[in-house]
Amino acid sequence: MKKFLLQVLLLAVIVALAWWIYSLFNTPLEFERIRKEREAKVVERLKDIRTAQRAFRNKYLKFTPNFDSLIAFVKYDSLTFEHAIGSADDSLAVAQGRVSVEKFNVAVKDTLEFISPEVLEDFNNLRYIPGSDMQTKFNPGGQLLEFAMDTASIETESKVVVPVFEAFAQYPTFLGDLDEQELINFRDYQINTLSRADGLKVGSLTATTNEAGNWDGE
Repeated sequence: MKKFLLQVLLLAVIVALAWWIYSLFNTPLEFERIRKEREAKVVERLKDIRTAQRAFRNKYLKFTPNFDSLIAFVKYDSLTFEHAIGSADDSLAVAQGRVSVEKFNVAVKDTLEFISPEVLEDFNNLRYIPGSDMQTKFNPGGQLLEFAMDTASIETESKVVVPVFEAFAQYPTFLGDLDEQELINFRDYQINTLSRADGLKVGSLTATTNEAGNWDGE
């Protein structure tokens, strides 16, 4: 009986050790797999925000700091376009006034090409961080979280004032339910080794970046 109990105990130890070794290698791999999947969706949404903000700037010569006005712009506003009647390349026709310009309006929502399926279904989703609706210590309520967004003006070396904006999602907002130590290690590597932001963002409030994103491949 004693020998049998020892064998059972030994088997349990072997199983536990095998599981520990498996977890040791699998946890980082699983973290990376899920992180990349979620980052791709967040990047899609950031690109859509940039698309909408650029259209807003084209009309109003500035960016908007809040999603209420940005979404209302996409849903209800319009952009003005010009169409030349006659050949503008014909200098004689231009001189004789036989070329005229006709202006027409097109709904903003019909001019923009969004990427995210959720935004195409409902423009209100533009404000939300994909995958953020999970109950974690960073989000106890488990509700969808919004991107942080703001605007500023920067004076260039040539004394030109340039409007800028930034939309930002901190890593814990969409990775907060993953292995805690892996998330700590990843954030530490991004911030202290690569000197990057603690999240994904598009644009900048401190530099003119042409609304570039901080993700790889941008």
